[in-house]
Amino acid sequence: MTAAKTILVVDDEPRLVSLVETYLAQSGFRVVSAPNGREALAVADRQNPDLIILDIMMPEMDGYEFLRIYRADHDTPVILLTARVDSDEKVVGLEAGADDYMTKPFRPRELMARVKAVLRRSGKKEPVGKVLHVADITLDRGAHSVQVGEKYVDLTPSEFDLLAALMSMPGHVYSRLDLLDLLQGVRFEGYERAIDLHIKNLRAKIEPIPSSPHYIETVYGVGYRFSRQ
Repeated sequence: MTAAKTILVVDDEPRLVSLVETYLAQSGFRVVSAPNGREALAVADRQNPDLIILDIMMPEMDGYEFLRIYRADHDTPVILLTARVDSDEKVVGLEAGADDYMTKPFRPRELMARVKAVLRRSGKKEPVGKVLHVADITLDRGAHSVQVGEKYVDLTPSEFDLLAALMSMPGHVYSRLDLLDLLQGVRFEGYERAIDLHIKNLRAKIEPIPSSPHYIETVYGVGYRFSRQ
């Protein structure tokens, strides 16, 4: 029997944690929780979660600080929860290493769909030795590593899958919805903006000059492609 996936829920609202725990448990997940980022670091170290659902505004240590510390050593997928509808908070969260975000209040069933989609993506087993090499970038799916020239770069699961998709067909133009399908496994209206943020983060890590990209090209009005050169 396959062991249940462990989800860490980090939020200082007990009622919300209880609601999310109920839905996750009904879907067959094992759930652990923490009321703030500081305790979440300890829980994550003990429990080694498969995915983290993370609130931003919390006492003692907020979600941003947790992400900054946790991302230094882990690539566990993170879904960010934000109570604000403006894009600034979402931008900061994705730039800090979150894989996805949802705005409070949210529909629990949509959150469950996102959890399953992110886990499917992060759990995909690529053949060992499956390597993509374009220009001077080498992406090894088996080792889950990316090398730009002589330098290895650390990518989040979403950034890695996004780069793999683009490198698999150099010159092919992907729309934002195409890329969203590849990352989420399901479309959610209004979340195309997340693709732009992931592309921005990816360029910051692999491009010599992120403001003048050499590898990932923007096709205005359409989407993105990996350069043939």
